[in-house]
Amino acid sequence: MSVNINKIALLRNSRGQNFPDVCAFAVRCLSLGAHGITLHPRQDQRHARYRDVEALQAVCEEQGGELNVEGYPSPEFLAVVKRVRPSQCTLVPDRPDQLTSDHGWNLRKESERLRKVIGELKACGIRVSLFIDHDEPEIGIAREMGADRIELYTGPYAQYDGTAHGDALFNGFLQAAKTARQAGLGVNAGHDLNLQNLSRFLEIPGILEVSIGHALIVECIYFGVEHVIRQYLDIVSVHKRNHMCSTVAHPSELNGRMRDFCLRQ
Repeated sequence: MSVNINKIALLRNSRGQNFPDVCAFAVRCLSLGAHGITLHPRQDQRHARYRDVEALQAVCEEQGGELNVEGYPSPEFLAVVKRVRPSQCTLVPDRPDQLTSDHGWNLRKESERLRKVIGELKACGIRVSLFIDHDEPEIGIAREMGADRIELYTGPYAQYDGTAHGDALFNGFLQAAKTARQAGLGVNAGHDLNLQNLSRFLEIPGILEVSIGHALIVECIYFGVEHVIRQYLDIVSVHKRNHMCSTVAHPSELNGRMRDFCLRQ
C-alpha cells in the first residue's frame, strides 16, 4: 500500500507555512507499516510541489519505502522525476485545470508520445506505470511501449460498489487485470479506494500496489492515523496471504505460520 499525501500538502499550502509537514507525515505512515508514499504534483502545484519530490525521495530512502511520483509528463515534471529518480513514475493524462484524475490514457492515440517518455524514464532506472481505464481496449500495447505496470483508475468501481452495476464493473476490472498480467504488465490500482471497498477489490488476483490518499486522510481525521493505517494493512495482508495460498501446489511448500494460515482457509 502506498499512501498518497497530496491532501497533507494541500493543508500545508492553505496557511503558507510548513505545517503540516509532508515529510513528517510520510515518516509516520512508513513507520506504521505503509510500503510507500505517492505524490502527484499537478501542473499548477496547488498541493504537492516539485520540491516535495526530492524531500520525499530522501525520506523513502531513509525509511526503506518506495516513492511513486504521479503526474502529467510535462517538461517540468519530467525534469524533476529524471533528476530525483524515484522508484516509480506513474504517468497520468491530467489537464492543467482538472480537479482530480478521472480518466486514463488513450493508449493507441498517445502511443508514440508515451513510448518516448517511457524510454527516457527507464533510462534513468525508474519503473514506469501508465494510468488507464479498466475498459481500455488495447491494454497490451502498454507493454509494447515499454511500460512496466499499469494503474487501473478505480473511480467507477468505488462509485458503484455494492450495486448491480458495480458487480458488472468489478468483472470488467477483473478482466482488465488478467489481460495486463498476460501481457507481462504488473497491475497497480488507485482512486477513491477506502476501508469499505478495498477488500473486495483485492479479490482480483495479482494487484501489486494500491495507492490511497483522499479517503485515507479523511479516515485518519475521524479515527486516527495509527488505527487507519493498521486497518488498511490488515486488509492488504489478508488478501496477499490468500493469493499466496491459492498459488502453491501443496501446503507442504509453505512453512510455519503461513502453512497454518492456509490450512485454516
